[in-house]
Amino acid sequence: MKKTYHVCLSAGDEIMFRDLEDYNRGFNCFAVALYKTNSTGLVESFMSTHMHLLVQTDSPKDFMMCFRMLYTMYFNKKYERSGKLGEHLHFTMEVVGYHHMLAAMSYILRNALHHGVVPIPYAYPHCSANAIFMREMGKRPEENLLPQKSYYKHLGRTAEYPDSYKMSGSGVFLRESVLDIPQVENLFVSPRMFNFYMSRKSSEEWEAEQSKDQNSSPLINIQSIERGVNTDSIDKLLLFENGKADYRKLSDQDLCTEIDRKILPKYGKRSVYQLSSEEKTLIANHLYKTLHLNAAQIRRCLNILTP
Repeated sequence: MKKTYHVCLSAGDEIMFRDLEDYNRGFNCFAVALYKTNSTGLVESFMSTHMHLLVQTDSPKDFMMCFRMLYTMYFNKKYERSGKLGEHLHFTMEVVGYHHMLAAMSYILRNALHHGVVPIPYAYPHCSANAIFMREMGKRPEENLLPQKSYYKHLGRTAEYPDSYKMSGSGVFLRESVLDIPQVENLFVSPRMFNFYMSRKSSEEWEAEQSKDQNSSPLINIQSIERGVNTDSIDKLLLFENGKADYRKLSDQDLCTEIDRKILPKYGKRSVYQLSSEEKTLIANHLYKTLHLNAAQIRRCLNILTP
């Protein structure tokens, strides 16, 4: 019998998704893993160093094994990297109860807000926030779709997927064709209620509501959602939730794209994984002096891992 799980995979200080192609392939691998393991996806959010998923499955272990194999093969080939991508064990939490489900979905969809990447969840393209109540919220579905014969370019030739999956012109499966959006919309009840949860601030009221489910499931809050993720402190995440972030700064995706497309060619390298320690230090000093970026972000995007 399928149960509902919040699954989180973190790579610590290593970037898992360096450019748009990576984010798209990540979601496509997620979609294929859902199909191959007969699982159901509800909501998700892909960040540069980690990902949050809410899935209904018989085996979260088998589902994640399938996803990780597919995406790691793609990532390692593209960046000439070897070894497992991400932490040794992913974090899994069973979610039981209506109010627990609402809280889990809301925190996952607002993940980019909590990390100071965007001011509102709808501004983040690598999550399913904009696939929910699309028509009612005035959002148009993707019109430029690829013919199915072209899907392999963004999946690999051996990938298995159902005919119901539709792919956009940018090479990513449409979230509304992959996820069980009707179930999510039924849980949120209405567009107004969904919008309320997307803008609602963390408080003890969330936890009090979950007590109505009358089960022994752990409370869903920002601490439990972010458990195991090497990231900002909880206090900082809450500051970001209140809009206290500089949204004009370069994102990890922007910086990785700058490094991979403009800087690496000058060193005759195709990937940051080919750079020597000395070359990484030179590039890091250049980025720090010219772009005045946070040192932790520079180390992250150059794959300078701390001991």
